[in-house]
Amino acid sequence: FRRKKKDNEIINEQKREVEHQKHLVEEKNTEILDSIQYAKRLQTAILPSKKLIKEWLPNSFILYKPKDIVAGDFYWMESVNGIIYFAAADCTGHGVPGAMVSVVCSNALTKSLMEEGKTIPSELLDRTRELVIERFVKSEEEIRDGMDISLCAWDPSTKKLQWAGANNPLWIIRNGSEEIEEIRADKQPIGKYGAEKPFTNHEIKLAEGDTFYMFSDGFPDQFGGERGKKYKSGNLKRYFLSIQNLTLADQRDALNNEFENWRGDIEQIDDVCIIGLRV
Repeated sequence: FRRKKKDNEIINEQKREVEHQKHLVEEKNTEILDSIQYAKRLQTAILPSKKLIKEWLPNSFILYKPKDIVAGDFYWMESVNGIIYFAAADCTGHGVPGAMVSVVCSNALTKSLMEEGKTIPSELLDRTRELVIERFVKSEEEIRDGMDISLCAWDPSTKKLQWAGANNPLWIIRNGSEEIEEIRADKQPIGKYGAEKPFTNHEIKLAEGDTFYMFSDGFPDQFGGERGKKYKSGNLKRYFLSIQNLTLADQRDALNNEFENWRGDIEQIDDVCIIGLRV
């Protein structure tokens, strides 16, 4: 009886210890989630507001789907002398590390344009790369983080578009066309890279009814469908063409539904950011 009583005391003590540890873990989880939620508020503060987007790019949409609470993808927008600068960017990683890199990259873009006057997209990317490398090189550890980006300078009065890209392309669907015109990006990131070269600037004349798209790789890289394979950029091109007759608001909803239907029960593997604009 005494042995049984002692065994019960040991079991009860173990239960109390397990409950205590469980309570500590729950407290830590709550603290971490609260911190990440606050980080989300800070990251949201660096994104252009819906009001600003509506004012500067009235005939556009942005589909933004972070994988986690905070994201490595971000969209960016500024206006200088009537020209609208905007970008879809994909930073190294996702979640909290990606979000921290996104703040560095977003600040570098803004500084290059607003403080240093780099108004040509290719030069803006060149200078942004220098600032990002300068920021990370101060660390004792070697940090090779950075971003892929598709960056536009859009003049609504002349319908002239200047564009430069780091790994991420620009897709254009001309009014009435049944194929996508792809402007390829330079195969190098914004960040430390072995064979850095100046970015290429592209000037594109657009006409009324033309639509163009910028995006990160989160959508085409998503696994799903019946076989659990990647969506791939070829399918994305075909889907963009199939929804051309829709308004841009409806295109955004259609893209979101297509992504969710493709993903199904499979976890989202990366952040998703798509920007569309119709002239």
